[in-house]
Amino acid sequence: MTNRPRYILIAIVAAQLLGTSTWFAGNAILPVLQAEWSLPNSAVAELTNSVQLGFIVGALFFAFLALADRISPRVLFFICAVGTAFFNLQIAFWADSLNQVLLLRFFGGMMLAGVYPVGMKIATGWYPEGLGLALGYLVGALALGTSSGHLFASFEFNDWQSVIYLTSACSVIGGLLVLLFVPDGPALHKGGALRFRHLWVAMKDKPLQAAAGGYFGHMWELYAVLALAPYWFIAWAAQNEVDLNIPFWSFYVIGVGGLGCMLGGHISLKLGSWHVARFMLFCSGVCCLLSPFIFELPFVVVVIFWTIWGVTVVADSPQFSALSARTAPNEVVGSALTMINAIGFTITIIATQMTAMLLDSFPIEWVMLLLAPGPLLGLLSLRRLKKIKPDI
Repeated sequence: MTNRPRYILIAIVAAQLLGTSTWFAGNAILPVLQAEWSLPNSAVAELTNSVQLGFIVGALFFAFLALADRISPRVLFFICAVGTAFFNLQIAFWADSLNQVLLLRFFGGMMLAGVYPVGMKIATGWYPEGLGLALGYLVGALALGTSSGHLFASFEFNDWQSVIYLTSACSVIGGLLVLLFVPDGPALHKGGALRFRHLWVAMKDKPLQAAAGGYFGHMWELYAVLALAPYWFIAWAAQNEVDLNIPFWSFYVIGVGGLGCMLGGHISLKLGSWHVARFMLFCSGVCCLLSPFIFELPFVVVVIFWTIWGVTVVADSPQFSALSARTAPNEVVGSALTMINAIGFTITIIATQMTAMLLDSFPIEWVMLLLAPGPLLGLLSLRRLKKIKPDI
């Protein structure tokens, strides 16, 4: 696209990074809230899942009303970025119990459904070709953005409210970047509202079933790993009597996945999304199985292990999105992707809740084994996709 300004992708990526900064803000301050409010370790599931549930509800709401088609996506992105910042700020200004935090995180998640998916829609308006690469950068920005709460917590402020203020400010700045510097792209597609008959058509499509199956296996693992990683480091540090900056290493594990997404996007241009998704899913599945054994090894091995896991657990996300978009029937792409995302995020809620409930009863390194079936089933589904559609 010769008339595309050179700065467009940079601006969209920066806005996506900043606009999603509130995603794990609650998780970043959870250790302090646990100490102040005497919360169990299992609270990590409730805090993580409140955002996930809000995101699902918001995504379905926006899809049914086709808001990204009725309103300029850049305007909707700005409104939702400011909205998630508002609900995030109320944690510092109003909340004094876990239930109040959960409610605010739910509404913040609803607003995030107008940031992450809408940011992708904005990108497709400027990058109708090379979508795997563009999505690689966008999901990479998502990974870095969501990890920013842990990064701010690693600065060890005197109060946890500073993390809330900084992540909220980042979200507003991200919204302003899109509103002021990213006009609607010339290839922006005006889709229709979510239709149940479209969902039925999508559900019967065998290539899409196989692509979605790979994505679902990936999602079983993804958010549970990101939510539980801090507790893995806490347990390792306690066993080895080492003082670790847990928020920093939590940021590192999530943030390094952003680099993996970008690298995977470039590789996908040569090898294709199917090969990249399969390789990343295989590696992250192996990491699930190795978790109990790495726990007994020195810190340098731990860092190498979590670098690999952090990169591979996220890097297949954009490639699964590209595979789903390529395999979905043209007339139902929008509805199909909405359905797949909703189911995928529902799976994350189940996996995170199940594993977090075991934290107070079983060693976390063994709990991680429960995530291994996700990558395994995902790989089997990708194998099926290759048989159905050899040219994928």
